[in-house]
Amino acid sequence: MTAPTATAPGAAAAAAALRAALAAERVIAVVRAPRIPDAAELCAALAAGGIDRVELTFTTPEVTAHLRHAAGAGHRVGVGTVLTAEQAERAVDAGAGFLVTPGCRPEVAASAGRAGVPVVLGALTPTEVAQAVDLGAAAVKVFPARVFGPGYFADLRGPYPDVPLVASGGVDTGNAAAFLDHGALAVCAGSGVVPAAAVAAADWPEITRRARAFTAALAASAG
Repeated sequence: MTAPTATAPGAAAAAAALRAALAAERVIAVVRAPRIPDAAELCAALAAGGIDRVELTFTTPEVTAHLRHAAGAGHRVGVGTVLTAEQAERAVDAGAGFLVTPGCRPEVAASAGRAGVPVVLGALTPTEVAQAVDLGAAAVKVFPARVFGPGYFADLRGPYPDVPLVASGGVDTGNAAAFLDHGALAVCAGSGVVPAAAVAAADWPEITRRARAFTAALAASAG
């Protein structure tokens, strides 16, 4: 078992709050774009379509500046593709409300714990899910979810009935509800909702339209 790391006071409460928010909201918008003209306006466009929680990523240049701008405007924004403790620290300093990794990253989990910021750790296999839990993940992002499909979440719920799972990678309006129905706590909406071209063009009405279509698809979930 992975050795526990020191955590800041309130870290457990912050993790519980994120889980409760994901259970209620059911979706995180993941933005991968080489250019973001105005991160606050992007978040506002997504919120207008029913998606209130946004994950910017370290694949976007100057992401911490975008994060600081969006967080300063009051949006629920975090940072993904966090691979190192240094990136985690930069994200926290810029106002990230949560961190997300593509795989199990112990140093990121440790940094998040010290800062009292919840982290969603990436995993794919049952072994990796267990590792993410041992590292203190607030939730576990199963990535890429398209590899095994919605039914895989029902399989994971057998040995891990209480682990909050988030489906990421290949989730779209056609299958989002199925991931929820098979045991995902929430899903990630990627390029189908926030295509890089629309972000770069600041086409906020189009992004709102896509977000609204995605959240309407989620409403079909029985969960």
